[in-house]
Amino acid sequence: MAERLIQALQLDILVDEIVPDAPLFGDGLGLDSIDALEIALLVSRDYGITLKSDDPDNKTIFASLRALSAHIQAHRKAA
Repeated sequence: MAERLIQALQLDILVDEIVPDAPLFGDGLGLDSIDALEIALLVSRDYGITLKSDDPDNKTIFASLRALSAHIQAHRKAA
């Protein structure tokens, strides 16, 4: 997931530089609302999961790479 995130957002970092529990926004990776939209598109396209902007769980879902990955695993449609 970290590799896909780096590619989709065109981040200038290595996979090893992403701490799984670090915040995606603010002091962590420093992502912003546009990046959140890109992540939602990535998750929808690659994993078949729709992330909506008005979901009350977004703060938890987008808390960290680990949280996002756990959400994807829990909601991924069977292939």
